[in-house]
Amino acid sequence: MNWIEALILGIIQGLTEFLPVSSSGHLELGKAILGVEATNSMMFTVVVHGATVLSTIVVFRKEIFELIMGFFRFQMNEETHYIFKIAVSMIPVGIVGVFFKEQVESLFTGDILLVGAMLIVTASLLAFTYYAKPRSKKITYKDAFIIGIAQAIAVLPGISRSGSTISTGLLLGNNKERTARFSFLMVLIPIIGANIKDILDGNMSDASGIGGLPLIIGFLAAFISGLLACTWMINIVKRGKLIYFAIYCLIVGLIAISWALFVS
Repeated sequence: MNWIEALILGIIQGLTEFLPVSSSGHLELGKAILGVEATNSMMFTVVVHGATVLSTIVVFRKEIFELIMGFFRFQMNEETHYIFKIAVSMIPVGIVGVFFKEQVESLFTGDILLVGAMLIVTASLLAFTYYAKPRSKKITYKDAFIIGIAQAIAVLPGISRSGSTISTGLLLGNNKERTARFSFLMVLIPIIGANIKDILDGNMSDASGIGGLPLIIGFLAAFISGLLACTWMINIVKRGKLIYFAIYCLIVGLIAISWALFVS
């Protein structure tokens, strides 16, 4: 992987991590188009995911600080309940990560047909939100668990994590801004945990196949584009414009399927 490929893939990761179009699916498509070997890209994937986590922390730094301060008052206040709801939302993806990690990783081998099919699933889910009737109610523990199931399903390449979790929250009748906020905060610990596990498992030992400069460029590209996309996505959800991303995912999904069947 050279630095130009790292720049392109970093921007793709940063933008698509927050926009409801599947970062994993677009990364797989980008790797296929650029000819990047999937077996040599695990370290790069871990690095750019870490960059988008950092951009999330920067965007929501005030909210995160308030949650931490509220939690350490050691009271069952609003902040404590919110953190517990995030913990509940992590249960499904935690089960997938512990018991089905190898099966999930086996899907990230540049299977463009799978990515295309899952992008169409994402398009369908986003389209359903057009008919959703969000209310002003707060996210309940039950909602948090259901949204967590959506996040667990989104480990499949082509299913958008933000798209599936935000869509699920809206279909459950939750407030648009609260749903977007919960969606972005709930992913922090699972991604950080997954990255730490990859490091401990030795998946970061293949640096020689990538090089230091591409990793740095990829990290910075993902971080900067992630800052912009995260802020943009919150405004998009407020305005209820997810239908346009449904159309985009449908088009890209059909193109990917056509590519897999008739070109590759």
